[in-house]
Amino acid sequence: MSLRGKVAIVTGGNSGIGQAIVLELARLGAKIVIDYVCHPEATEALEQQVAKLGDRSIGVEADASSLADLQMLIDKGVSAFGQLDIMVNNAGVETRTSILDTTEDQYDRVMAINLKSAFFGTQIAAKQMIKQGNGGRIINITSVHEDWPMPGNTAYCLSKGGMRMLTRTAGVELARHNILVVGVGPGAVATPINLATTNDPAKLARLDAAIPLGRMARPEEIASVVGSSYLTATTIFADGGIMQSSVGL
Repeated sequence: MSLRGKVAIVTGGNSGIGQAIVLELARLGAKIVIDYVCHPEATEALEQQVAKLGDRSIGVEADASSLADLQMLIDKGVSAFGQLDIMVNNAGVETRTSILDTTEDQYDRVMAINLKSAFFGTQIAAKQMIKQGNGGRIINITSVHEDWPMPGNTAYCLSKGGMRMLTRTAGVELARHNILVVGVGPGAVATPINLATTNDPAKLARLDAAIPLGRMARPEEIASVVGSSYLTATTIFADGGIMQSSVGL
């Protein structure tokens, strides 16, 4: 698949899965807008990596949970590269707290960064794509936990469940505009969000044992999942089989 001549925006794009998505899109030839909220030096380093691949990118500091910042992010991308073809709603956080101990502030932060940003990122990107008249693709980075409970991380699961229905409903609504909306649901991935597990050998061993493939995913393995032109209103799970694992009888 070639994305030569296409323009993509990736929220939360300067680390983890977002960074891997940026590099994968660049390898396919797209111009990239890298959204970030911290570590500008990481964004600059990533821009240099994209340049080595022969493509162009710009970093834009924007809070994806803010409608004004989302609009600014998309406007800057269009101003720099002339259009928007791919919107990747990737920004996400978690609190690892249960229904009994999640505070209002924690709940609001998770829902704003994970779900609100994806909802309005989809809305604003779709309006731009409709204006252009050539269709487009919106990719929501969700999780196996859009469907699979994770006790002790309730707000996160709720936000990802919301992204599941956002993907399905927006995919149906936007199909007539030739805008595809697809979810990518990673399982356990070796990124900074999972450092509490990867830095604890006992926890990591238990997790690896629960995954049929026996290991966490690498970020680039998630980045390469979606490429079909006949996928919309659905989620593709890249989880190493963990959702289907069983201890047997």
